[in-house]
Amino acid sequence: MTAPTPLSSLSSALADMVARTAPSVVSVHSHRSRATGFAWKPGLIVTADEALADEGAVEIGLADGSTAAATIAGRDHTTDIALLRVDADVAPVKLAATVPPLGALSVVVATNRETPSAALGMVSASGESWRSLRGGDIDARIELDVRLRGSQQGGLALDASGEAFGMAVLGPRRVLVIPTATIERVAAQLEARGRIARGYLGLGLQPIRLDDGIGAMVMNVDKAGPSAAAGIRQGDVIVAVNDQKLSGVRALAQTLGPSSVGTVVDVAVRRGGEPASFRVTVAERPEA
Repeated sequence: MTAPTPLSSLSSALADMVARTAPSVVSVHSHRSRATGFAWKPGLIVTADEALADEGAVEIGLADGSTAAATIAGRDHTTDIALLRVDADVAPVKLAATVPPLGALSVVVATNRETPSAALGMVSASGESWRSLRGGDIDARIELDVRLRGSQQGGLALDASGEAFGMAVLGPRRVLVIPTATIERVAAQLEARGRIARGYLGLGLQPIRLDDGIGAMVMNVDKAGPSAAAGIRQGDVIVAVNDQKLSGVRALAQTLGPSSVGTVVDVAVRRGGEPASFRVTVAERPEA
């Protein structure tokens, strides 16, 4: 009998790792979109929000080939996490709090058109927390040098010991991992409330270029919102917040995360060319 080689031992270990994880991974069908999800708790599936259609029924494809209808328990566009409820027996996966180092091997266990799939890659970036373009707080920056199809988005990223350290999603020109710390935090809020609290100023803004930088013209004001209560009017031009010059409307929106609700911000504006300032208590964004 031929003795196992280091490469064959590695191959067997990877295959065993995928086989142990695959029963917790499901396919997600919504409208014309296909993605992957995994069991976070009994009856609760986490998937990539970006891959979930905005309308229509949602169906889960299970490892045994059967399907089950699912409902959306909540979704957060800013962190790319969606939570689904399903009446099906899928074993939850244990999420590890580790962040793999640069250069570590990783396996993404997912589905590809109802069929279990796996992709081997390497951690190409591993760093500190960051904020997404939509303003979501991501607890660690993890990028993978691995090729994924759209239907594999939402799959589990495993380290070399088989522990799940996050969910693989397709970012701009790269594969990102939403780490488990972010998943646990956001999914718990979605389970409890169906949504994530976001800050709200009650303003419709249009970026404009000023002689000394960038401003945001107030195009409309929610009469019941916090800015109206503070005295900000249509036509005002916001130039700074908390003594920091405005760098853009998107940058301002990114500061209105969950922790901003209830805080008081100093908003400096120009009204008819004259400076003015207002103290605005950030409210919680109302449901659409």
